[in-house]
Amino acid sequence: MPKLGVWQKVIITFYIMGLLLVIAIILINLNVTAISQPYIFSDMEKLPEAQVVLILGASVFSDQTLSDMLGDRADTAIELYSAGKARKILVSGDNRQKNYNETAAIENYLRKQGISKEDIFLDYAGLDTYDSLYRARDIFKAQSLIIATQNFHLPRAIYLARQLGIEAYGFPADKRAYRNIWLNIGREKLANVKAWLDINMGTAPIFLGEPIPIK
Repeated sequence: MPKLGVWQKVIITFYIMGLLLVIAIILINLNVTAISQPYIFSDMEKLPEAQVVLILGASVFSDQTLSDMLGDRADTAIELYSAGKARKILVSGDNRQKNYNETAAIENYLRKQGISKEDIFLDYAGLDTYDSLYRARDIFKAQSLIIATQNFHLPRAIYLARQLGIEAYGFPADKRAYRNIWLNIGREKLANVKAWLDINMGTAPIFLGEPIPIK
């Protein structure tokens, strides 16, 4: 058998490393799905009640209009709240930039739909799904919650909540066909890996602060 050259060894090494990486991504995604799937419901009657329904942030336009995905999350949360599945609504979004505030935009939308201010809790430091759920547990002291988000996002959100010790359930907020949905689905496969790493490495959120218990 001819002896392999240096570059051949390098190429084979990178090939093996790439293959192992792909296998790891597949296994992590299967793990996230397996843990979360039993807690995702499409039938509202079968969905358990919880302390709060959580709206996770998404894009907001410059005129404070909610993007399609975020609007559907808000509308689904309103439906769950109105059906008595949760007594409060927790809004979590990104407010890192002075002129960009997902949380305030969602709150304004909820208020226009007749939701009482006393039943809305606001998290301005929900910079991503992990931070939102970590803060839901540690800042807002949520013991049980329903997450209203799109089907592609639900497994990761439920996985994170359950791994953080929150009694969490998911309800899909898919009310329409979304543009470029396959890009979101593709990104979600990598986001699941980040979620797994955050949980297993005990990552702390960027911002914490004083408790604001949901009552």
